[in-house]
Amino acid sequence: MQPAPAPQPPVAIPPPATAYQPGNDRIALLLPLQSPAYGRAAEAVRAGFLAAADAAGGAARVQVIGYADDGVLNAVAAATEARVALIVGPLTRDDLKTVLALAPQRPRMLALNQLEDGAPLPPDAYALALAVEGDAAVLGRRAYDDGARSIAVVASDSQLQRRFANAFVAVWQRAGGGTPRQYRFDSNPEVLAVLRRELAAKPPDAVLLAVGSDQAALAKSFLPPGPVYASSQITDALPPQMVLDLEGVRYVEIPWLADPSNPAFARLPRQDGADAVLDRLYALGLDAFVLGDLLANPEPPQRIEFDGATGHLSLLPSRSFSREGRVMIVHDGRPMLYQPPQ
Repeated sequence: MQPAPAPQPPVAIPPPATAYQPGNDRIALLLPLQSPAYGRAAEAVRAGFLAAADAAGGAARVQVIGYADDGVLNAVAAATEARVALIVGPLTRDDLKTVLALAPQRPRMLALNQLEDGAPLPPDAYALALAVEGDAAVLGRRAYDDGARSIAVVASDSQLQRRFANAFVAVWQRAGGGTPRQYRFDSNPEVLAVLRRELAAKPPDAVLLAVGSDQAALAKSFLPPGPVYASSQITDALPPQMVLDLEGVRYVEIPWLADPSNPAFARLPRQDGADAVLDRLYALGLDAFVLGDLLANPEPPQRIEFDGATGHLSLLPSRSFSREGRVMIVHDGRPMLYQPPQ
């Protein structure tokens, strides 16, 4: 007879991971301040966030955690160890993907970017972004409401402009617009001549011009008369003479730049205004503090509607914030608020 096997010790089953519990009401602002590539952008966001915090009397609750490239996980660990109520950040898509994949046990988070392809956020994460898709959605609805039923899309090979064009077309078609005619922008004079002939032979109701500001005036000169819609960067860094060449172009701008005299912004300091891109990021910081102040509550609100510096912000069921900026039009070489036809 074989001896009975010796009893084995019970296998230790690790306890389930407990949810993060904050220890205070502080907000940690995580930004790549030491990154060569993103440092200037991060500094603009930081300046806006702290300006809004100072105006609201909440600067003492803010902990700024800067990091260099590849340092986002250490920054999250520092915020987690500090037991903060909320993380605001990261700023870049790659850092956001890293945090969601590798730091599941962390404070609630308001990311300042969005995941690609509309991937869902985990339950403890929110997102506010200056994404071109938001501006494209506003313009897509505007073009349809302006009466456009046929449209030509002239787009460069830039990934950003392709994203802008795809988002515009998706919203415009959902509203009832037809299948667009697609043209690749090429500065070759022979290609532009073909573009001019084809658009003149069968003029669309409107044109979506998805190119950078350095290509805009040239591309516009080959388009037929009629409404032209473009991305928010269309006038960035252009000299006045080139802005004159964009007469009638409609685009979306954030209220902070579109309507600077708005009384809602009276208490907030402004940057020097020399760089529109940095000004938009400063405005992102302004809105991020206001939203972060709400989301840091033990029970964050289920509904948020807010007229902010970057646009009208609405909390969606996905916990992303939709953002609706102001439609502008270039008139006599000067951007101004667009007034739809009656």
